[in-house]
Amino acid sequence: MDRDGVINKAIVRNGKAFSPRTRNEFVIKYNSVQAIKTIKTAGFKVIVVTNQPDIARGKLSFSDLEWMTKRIMTETAVDEVVVCPHDDHDNCDCRKPKPGMLLKSSNKWKIDLSRSYLIGDGWRDMAAGKVTGCTCILVDDVYNKGVECNFLVSNLQDAAELILNREGRR
Repeated sequence: MDRDGVINKAIVRNGKAFSPRTRNEFVIKYNSVQAIKTIKTAGFKVIVVTNQPDIARGKLSFSDLEWMTKRIMTETAVDEVVVCPHDDHDNCDCRKPKPGMLLKSSNKWKIDLSRSYLIGDGWRDMAAGKVTGCTCILVDDVYNKGVECNFLVSNLQDAAELILNREGRR
């Protein structure tokens, strides 16, 4: 799953979503902890794959990123947080919509991506999920209207319920 806009609140400026840049801006959504626990209890690995181009842009410090990652790791049941610190011009293989982070995680954790779900809030997430064969679940928000996905949900808890229902793990 993606981080910003899924687990924690995205910062919306002029109708566009941005990652939190400070510790004060980083707010875990009210339903994220329970939703992730629900997914984990059903037997799924929960891997966070997040673009953080503000590192490359000099707008987010590594110490603040590490603090945010540590909060997610300690307050939720995620198995791993994988970060791409690059910007588009770096032309890396990990920045979504490229599938690098998903492929790396699937190899590490022995995950069959064709039987996996990508939960995100933007076109980059959905494109990375699609190219790797994941079922793509979009968390609806004001900034992502018209993004193609397999399923549209209101929040991470709704995504968890959808996954459990589809997999017969209720």
